[in-house]
Amino acid sequence: MDSRLSRNNKINQMKKLVLAYSGGLDTSYCAKYLSKEGYEVHAVSVNTGGFSEQEILNIQQKALELGATTYTSIDAVSNFYDKVVKYLIFGNVLRNNTYPLSVSAERIVQAIEIVDHAKKIGATAIAHGSTGAGNDQVRFDMIFQILAPEIQIITPIRDNKLSREEEIDYLRENGIDYSWEKAKYSINKGLWGTSVGGEETLTSHLPLPESAFPTQLEKELPKELKLSFEQGELIAIDGESAPPVENIEKLEDIASKYAIGRDIHVGDTIIGIKGRVGFEAAASLIIIKAHHLLEKHTLSKWQQYQKEQLGNFYGMLLHEGNYLDEVMRNIEAFLSDTQKKVSGDVHITLHPYRFELNGISSKQDLMNASFGSYGEMNKGWTADDAKGFIKILSNSGKIANHVNQQND
Repeated sequence: MDSRLSRNNKINQMKKLVLAYSGGLDTSYCAKYLSKEGYEVHAVSVNTGGFSEQEILNIQQKALELGATTYTSIDAVSNFYDKVVKYLIFGNVLRNNTYPLSVSAERIVQAIEIVDHAKKIGATAIAHGSTGAGNDQVRFDMIFQILAPEIQIITPIRDNKLSREEEIDYLRENGIDYSWEKAKYSINKGLWGTSVGGEETLTSHLPLPESAFPTQLEKELPKELKLSFEQGELIAIDGESAPPVENIEKLEDIASKYAIGRDIHVGDTIIGIKGRVGFEAAASLIIIKAHHLLEKHTLSKWQQYQKEQLGNFYGMLLHEGNYLDEVMRNIEAFLSDTQKKVSGDVHITLHPYRFELNGISSKQDLMNASFGSYGEMNKGWTADDAKGFIKILSNSGKIANHVNQQND
């Protein structure tokens, strides 16, 4: 044990501390260790989707048994949608054209909620259970340092380089003997998708087996759905209106039964190493692809081009913990402005392990037949108009070709 951290903690007897608490081994160790070190531990979990009421009650019971003075569960699902998910949809954000930022996006909102709670109760320290080998330590610490530089950050697992076995031994020595049998697969579920990690994702060549995914194939007959968007937000499924969060949850429930949205993401971590993680995200992938199709019909080519650049940039900054940079608000303003005409219905068909985008219906559809159909007869210009347009359009190419031939 790091004696320096121990001495510092003893000096600060009964310092009020907020612990980002999930109920897992790492944060359970933190709860017991910090309470024994003299901290007044206030455990907080932030629900960004995926926690049932019973799970929250179980987490609360554990936190109090481990020595926490209080436990608070913060419902941040709607806040997560309003502050982050909405813009991931507007920007059609898929990291490396694959991953809908299911977990990394959640961490930002969770960190902000934890800081707000710490300020509310007058805490002088915040702790989390991150190790020194992942992205979450960066996301949490950056948010904490930017929003509350006066609050001390404590990370016992990272600082002391604790192994899983050392944490279990410590808890058992202190009368805590929960079943810490490590699950074969690490599952993190939230509103925008579920990450799946296992020994296969530590390699570069092994796929995750069917059994690794938390939802299994239940439906095989194709199912047609109509997704209705208003200014870029999903407002109804099959004509039944509901708030976007409810529609996301409903679509996930329907589509996950087809085992849709499974994949493995490979990317660059914030700390500079390659990482690989499995995920299932039926609703987010369907919504992003459906929304993108609707935009192809309703936005100009230059709107689409600029959105693609800024959407990718927004996703990268979010993934790497830079959510609080003011440029993110600038990009959000741009993305929101582009959605004024993105309204209509997208027709899809669900199949086992895949989905089809069949087409769209929209008053803002720019495939307006009154101006002619691509490859067919036109009504808006003559043959001479077309020939003149093409002649002028080819001028730059003709000039370059002529000059280069003379100088070869």
